[in-house]
Amino acid sequence: MRTVFALLLVLCVHSAPAAEPALELSQFEQWALTGNPTLQQAGALVTQSAAEARQAGLLPNPSVGYQGEQLRGGQYGGGEQGAFVQQTFVLGGKLGLRRNVYEQQRREDEIGAAEQRERVLSDVGQSFYTALAAQETVTLRHRLMEIAHDAVETAHQLANVGQADTPDVLRAEVEAEQAKLDYEIAQRGYAQEFRVLAALVGKPDLSIASLKGDLENPPQLKEQLLDQIVADSPSVKRAQQGIARAEAEVKSAKRESIPDLQVRAGLEQNSERLNDFGPGRVGLQGFAEAGVSLPIFNRNQGNVAAANANLERARAEVTRAKLSLRQSAAPLWQAYLSGQLEAARYQTEMIPRAERAHQLYLAKYRQMAAAYSPVLVSQRTLFQLQVAYIRVLESVWINAIALEHHALSGGLRELSDLGSR
Repeated sequence: MRTVFALLLVLCVHSAPAAEPALELSQFEQWALTGNPTLQQAGALVTQSAAEARQAGLLPNPSVGYQGEQLRGGQYGGGEQGAFVQQTFVLGGKLGLRRNVYEQQRREDEIGAAEQRERVLSDVGQSFYTALAAQETVTLRHRLMEIAHDAVETAHQLANVGQADTPDVLRAEVEAEQAKLDYEIAQRGYAQEFRVLAALVGKPDLSIASLKGDLENPPQLKEQLLDQIVADSPSVKRAQQGIARAEAEVKSAKRESIPDLQVRAGLEQNSERLNDFGPGRVGLQGFAEAGVSLPIFNRNQGNVAAANANLERARAEVTRAKLSLRQSAAPLWQAYLSGQLEAARYQTEMIPRAERAHQLYLAKYRQMAAAYSPVLVSQRTLFQLQVAYIRVLESVWINAIALEHHALSGGLRELSDLGSR
């Protein structure tokens, strides 16, 4: 196939200025990494987990207050008034274990942020090559429209000298109108795909412009890719980190039954008389209390059981993530291989033969050795094959990009479930 694939786009109503440079995939990826709101959300979740870890490790605040007893004095003219300080000391290393739970959550959210980055780049790449294929279809339809208009002029010239019949002229005009309609539909299709791509990278108001890319040379993936996808997948890594977080929750829950030490101390002025007749008072005195709660009824056994159940769920989640990934990647891999085979057949077998047949029919027609109908049929067949070739290349690119990004998608999905909270 002599694929011109030149950027001749004359976009539908909202055509881009010719002076604007063509946009490449790297530009859209850069825009996505800074403008896609889900990546900002993922970063905020990481910051949230880090803040929660810091908060979980803080000591309880002390309490201060006023204490008074027998304020009216009674028979002895007494009364005790003073101030106290109260502090709870968390024992058993519970603060560190609580903090560790959120530290593990933070690591899980960091992996989740990397996973979302892969989702965004996967969607951007797939959308870019979908739009690029639509652009090449516009170019192809434009070429067909020009050829069809040239055929109409040729038919009229031949009719003027008596070498073409009216049906030939009418058929050429119909083919030209059909080619014009196909071109306009292709323009609108490209405009739609471009706007989808612009929205994905966070630039919905981006003016429609030409794209620059190599559609005919998709990535060459290796057969070991499926195992590599599972080994390097951020989804699997996040699930594995979920086990670490669940184990930290179990340790923390088991340690929560250790009681905290509560200490209370202060000073008070005791106004009670030392004897019945003397003016002396007891005066300033101190007091102190210390105690712990006894874990007799509540040993946090319910939360321990729940944490153990969550640990089992986290372990099963790793297996589920691996199996789900293989389930998703297997059809992508087969579609990629089939698309490569199909594209090679179009490029080396079908399109060259269709092009050769069209040239032969056209030469015979110009020599008045054949009717115009075979020329139109061969021309239509050639361009249908070229359009089909573009679609196959688009499919190969989409599947390859999906596999390179661990079969992830959903660049604009809600991130409320990024980490297990």
